Amino acid sequence: MAKKEDKKSTKKGSYSADSIQVLEGLEPVRKRPGMYIGTTGPDGLHHLVWEVFDNSRDEAMGGFANRVEVALLPGNYIRVVDNGRGIPVDMHKQTKVSALETIMTTLHAGGKFGGEGYKVSGGLHGVGVSVVNALSTHVIAEIHRDGGYFMQEYTIGKPRTKVKKVGPSKLQGTVITFSADGTIFPEIEYDFKRIVSHLRQQAYLVRGMKISVIDARHIGGETEMSEKEVQKFIESVQGKQYLSDNHFEVPHEHFYFEGGLKSLVAFNNQYQKPTHSNIFYVEKQDYDSAVLSVEVALQYVDDITPRISAFANNIYNPEHGTHVTGFKTALTRTLNNYAKKNNFFSVKDKDTGFTGDDVLEGITAVVSVKMPEIQFEGQTKSKLGSVEARSAVESVFGDAFNEYLEENPDDAKSIINKVIIAVKARKAAKAAKDSVLRKGALEGMTLPGKLADCQSKSAEESEIFIVEGDSAGGSAKMGRDRRTQAILPLRGKILNVERARLDRMLASEQVKNLVVALGTAIGDVFDLSKLRYHKIIIATDADVDGAHIRTLLLTLFYRYFRPIIDGGYLYIAQPPLYKISKGKAVMYAYTDEEKVKFLGADAVVIESDEPESEGDSSESGDEEVKEEVAGKSQKVRIQRYKGLGEMNAEELWETTMNPEHRVLKQVSVVDGFEADRVFDILMGTDVSSRKSFIQSNAHMANLDV
Repeated sequence: MAKKEDKKSTKKGSYSADSIQVLEGLEPVRKRPGMYIGTTGPDGLHHLVWEVFDNSRDEAMGGFANRVEVALLPGNYIRVVDNGRGIPVDMHKQTKVSALETIMTTLHAGGKFGGEGYKVSGGLHGVGVSVVNALSTHVIAEIHRDGGYFMQEYTIGKPRTKVKKVGPSKLQGTVITFSADGTIFPEIEYDFKRIVSHLRQQAYLVRGMKISVIDARHIGGETEMSEKEVQKFIESVQGKQYLSDNHFEVPHEHFYFEGGLKSLVAFNNQYQKPTHSNIFYVEKQDYDSAVLSVEVALQYVDDITPRISAFANNIYNPEHGTHVTGFKTALTRTLNNYAKKNNFFSVKDKDTGFTGDDVLEGITAVVSVKMPEIQFEGQTKSKLGSVEARSAVESVFGDAFNEYLEENPDDAKSIINKVIIAVKARKAAKAAKDSVLRKGALEGMTLPGKLADCQSKSAEESEIFIVEGDSAGGSAKMGRDRRTQAILPLRGKILNVERARLDRMLASEQVKNLVVALGTAIGDVFDLSKLRYHKIIIATDADVDGAHIRTLLLTLFYRYFRPIIDGGYLYIAQPPLYKISKGKAVMYAYTDEEKVKFLGADAVVIESDEPESEGDSSESGDEEVKEEVAGKSQKVRIQRYKGLGEMNAEELWETTMNPEHRVLKQVSVVDGFEADRVFDILMGTDVSSRKSFIQSNAHMANLDV
């Protein structure tokens, strides 16, 4: 990369050690990492990547960089590179060490608290890279600036040596390489797809910035490198810039978008049918507040689910915040005013108008604000708290959207008509919901007849198994712990709710039974505190039909019971694949690997269709293994389970329901964008995209057909 002219010195003031302000020390981070990164699970691990990337992204937001690369390296190292100004390395007056060391080792030290370092930044707490340093066993900071190449290394937040000048450099920018601490993070496994999704999103938000992401973890092949080999590789890339330019034969992606948020809305709607042709877009400064810019893009699609993405200083806010509140207020008011002005309302609806839920149905929107003094709720920045953002978005977006409706009457008509349909559906759904609730009240909230409820009235210790069919239901009811375990059998496949409104959902007996059993109600009267079970366990067969039913149930929970997932109450049971009998000894294998490990790689498998005993009516295929023990041949019988109904009550309890032995997978939403996309593809109406998705991911399936 060619050295860039330091625009800061000519336009926006100097960026040197004097720009760095120190607030407090670093000691609390390792004691309470959750306070700074939210969790030490996968979310917190990936948050380290976001924190380092955000610093490079902020350079691009300020106009000082135009390219960032994130590389996954062997040995669980992460490397983030930019071509910005480079962190200052001169002496800091307050700390008496270099500015680089100050930033890397001191909490709340950075160029983002005031002065001329940054006007807009996501990392306003100044804790990002220092927290990463504190939670890493090894960090290497490489700086290219002022014609020199500088380096400093750290161990668990402490410098190994002083900053040293390695030599001259024609490059400009910062390289941060880190290895997360395994004593802090129980599992260090980076998700390449998750990182790609996050960085693609960022590329839409900073127009003109090229982002590269490369997965070089297996650069020497699938064999794991030794620690010595890893360190040798890390040393080999020092002093270099973009690894993706070296054309490694490893997965890599490049992102560069000039369309900004319009491009992001188009990407999010790629599997949807737009209601109107033009994507609305506005980007404007609000001169009446401290907000530097408001940017909004939206388009309605032929769907019922709203998809709103929110960003503040390019930080994704999954819990939204004040900017989204302002957006919703302006959207509802503007559409109501337009509909009244142009006589879209009937006489009886003129006084009530559209509600906030009506105007959100089927909308895809992105709301982004940039401001110098920003307030988030928590270090993970999931929700914006700056009050001035609400009025700024409300003003800028409201005026621009009203102008858009006036200038695009065909689009306006399509949008209003869609909202009117939503109003009619809301009224029908309310009638259906009231009918269900009223019926329940009249019958003393009678639970579904198919439900075998548990004796305990404590939700904390109660769990419900949603099983497939009466056969599995019968075994589960007989084998369960009646005190704490409830069983709800499903009859066939439930309704696909991806495009079904509430009135149609509640007309489905299967869905209605589940709603009543859970106790939370549904829609605008949903109440998580009334959940009757704190473990909701989906237990379906390990075949294609079982996978389909599981997907239908996950769609229902994701679209209509999302707080149950977010609360950690939804699970998927993992029944065993095999029962292996050797003499009187019986063991269960949950994977093919477990079976091979138990039998030994040299075992000879003999297929057999004979039942295990005269009373065994199982349709699953049996196998026999002849095992040599002390020179004698011993039979080992392997029973392959294809469904829960093939297990007797004792087997089902021991393998799938007994809390001491069972395997449950907790359902969580890691990436809301990706989850929406997958549900759109799998459960929507676009057949070609679904076929393409299944073909691309077929190699990951492990099902009996």
